[in-house]
Amino acid sequence: VAIDEGVILAIGSADEIDSAYSAAETLDGSNRIVMPGLVNGHSHAAMTLLRGVADDLALMDWLQNYIFPAEVEFVDAEFVRIGTELACWEMIRGGTTTFVDMYYYPDTIAEVVESCGMRAMISATVIDQRSPDAEDAGDSISKGVGFIERWQGKSSRITPIFGPHANYTLDAEQLADTRAAAMELGAPISIHVSESPYELQYSQDTYGMTSILLYESIGFFEGPTIAAHVVWPTAEELPILAERKVGVIHNPTSNMKIASGIAPITEMLDAGVLVGLGTDGAASNNDLDLWEEMRLAAFLQKVDRMDPEALPATTVLSMATSGGATAIGLGDSVGTLEAGKRADLIQVAFDDVHHVPTYDVISHLVYVSDEQDVASVVVDGKVLMKEGEMLTIDTERVRTEATALAARIQAALNQRNRQ
Repeated sequence: VAIDEGVILAIGSADEIDSAYSAAETLDGSNRIVMPGLVNGHSHAAMTLLRGVADDLALMDWLQNYIFPAEVEFVDAEFVRIGTELACWEMIRGGTTTFVDMYYYPDTIAEVVESCGMRAMISATVIDQRSPDAEDAGDSISKGVGFIERWQGKSSRITPIFGPHANYTLDAEQLADTRAAAMELGAPISIHVSESPYELQYSQDTYGMTSILLYESIGFFEGPTIAAHVVWPTAEELPILAERKVGVIHNPTSNMKIASGIAPITEMLDAGVLVGLGTDGAASNNDLDLWEEMRLAAFLQKVDRMDPEALPATTVLSMATSGGATAIGLGDSVGTLEAGKRADLIQVAFDDVHHVPTYDVISHLVYVSDEQDVASVVVDGKVLMKEGEMLTIDTERVRTEATALAARIQAALNQRNRQ
């Protein structure tokens, strides 16, 4: 693979490339699979610092009684900086080159991403309650507009977007206002959609219709939309998602852990819906490992449908790469290895004994490989990790800062529990 100024120039045999190009730097490909970088279509990166703070709980109990209060108490710009760096370290180590994020202090997130070299779509969170960086929905939208205006066109690797939380933390008018602001700025939206039975019941009780029908009724899908989870779509709604080109992001680990349900991925793909993979945040996963998401996505569909042929390895690998890139709206620039696209790629080591024997490379990538097998990571032509050595993030500094902040959080939680 020949790369220059962040772009893939050509792909061919070693002899073909060596005869046509002279390289300033070469990554050895011995016992390495070169492939597109993984695309994490839904995350809350800074929540790495809340990893394990509240486990084994239903979604609304987890959100309302643990996560929302913890965020108001602990989350500030420094929390977001350290937590996002920790997340970027973990994602680079695991071969993720692009992620879609939804959290607070988006300027801070963007600065971290710019520094570490990853590619990201970064959401300004919109929620109608006091949050770490806004007072209510109106304040969230206003601050989101400012963030998007500051970062549009500033970096080729950063796409600023809106992140309205959900239809149970925003009313229909606020959702419509967010879409209007996004349309005016030409910005996409990432949002939680049809995630849990609670959300479906809330939407039915409040609006007399399911979440997806609500969004369709207010014109919410008229602009680019990344819909996280989509566990409970109806047969009536699948054609809407397909027609509107809504990018659905499947988060199997988080959906299982919070017992939100099993998303009908096979039915969505059959209906022509764009589907990618995501990890969600580390507070509900509890890691950012897309290799695990690939395996679980495949296994869940097989056992749910009692069909071993459901969601085969080739399909799920596509969901983590080209399909995921298309679902988030970046398919024209990343997700496949071809001349003219941005040079976002990874090398996966196949020299460990657990890859012996290898009869089918794609089978091994989905059913055997894990994040520890990723050897090198390149984004926009820049090497972020080389043979396991992190080049753009100071690992020990991140470890020290995250450990110190986690200790303060633990002390505060212990104090609260004693009261």
